[in-house]
Amino acid sequence: MTVSARLSHALHHTLGDEAGGDLVNLMQNMDASRAELRELNDLNFARIESKFESMSARIDSKFETMSARFDGKLEAMSASFDGKLEAMSARFDGKLETMSAGLETKMEHRFADLLKWSFVFWVGAVAAIAALAGVLRR
Repeated sequence: MTVSARLSHALHHTLGDEAGGDLVNLMQNMDASRAELRELNDLNFARIESKFESMSARIDSKFETMSARFDGKLEAMSASFDGKLEAMSARFDGKLETMSAGLETKMEHRFADLLKWSFVFWVGAVAAIAALAGVLRR
């Protein structure tokens, strides 16, 4: 804060020339000290801010590096999983086709056996009816 001429004159008049002059000089020195302190604080804040920006840039760089490594590993794991899943699916499809073919063969055999026994029972029933008709005709 600067000392106005009116304040300076009032201090000289009230305290005397010597004490008023000393008080005015003290106030001007305090004002200069405050300006120097403000400038020093601004320099310190600028230095701290530049350090924070530097640290922030390094942290961002490290995070980007880690993210890229993680993405690469994740893609590799995903590709590996996809490959294993496809291989398992192919094996399952092969086993399913084998089982299906075996089941079809068994069903065909059972159907053939059923037809054969149906024919045998049908022929037996016809023969029994013919024999009964021959006995009754007499």
